[in-house]
Amino acid sequence: MKISTKGRYALRLMLDLALNTADGYVAIKSISERQEISDKYLEQIITILSRAGFVKSIRGSQGGYKLAKPPEEYTVGMILRLIEGNLVPVACMADEPNQCPRSDICVTLDVWKQIDKAVSGVIDNITLAELVIKSRAKLTVANTNELNSDVCRN
Repeated sequence: MKISTKGRYALRLMLDLALNTADGYVAIKSISERQEISDKYLEQIITILSRAGFVKSIRGSQGGYKLAKPPEEYTVGMILRLIEGNLVPVACMADEPNQCPRSDICVTLDVWKQIDKAVSGVIDNITLAELVIKSRAKLTVANTNELNSDVCRN
């Protein structure tokens, strides 16, 4: 399984909104600058997120986007599946029940099911709220390291 650029950027966009909820509605331009992603590309992604009800928008000079629900209510899996579609490792698993005429005798199907279960077990149990905490922790460490290197140079 390979997550597309659109899927990766959608997760970064949602995380950026979660990190900046105190600012109210956030402009695509500011997300674009922070994430170093084209605002045109982000607009394509935000349209999908908006139509699915993941984000709210407001127009005008003070307009922008914000999460429709608290970060605790979004999982990485929800976001990736919205953008990518199903995340099954092989095409024959996309249909429920499995339509493959070999599914009753296919030994490798068990491997694909285990992979699917493992991936889902990860992405369906990580929330945006958890990513916010991790992101803030990493920023704190990065800022501390930067301050320490400045002190050493002086």
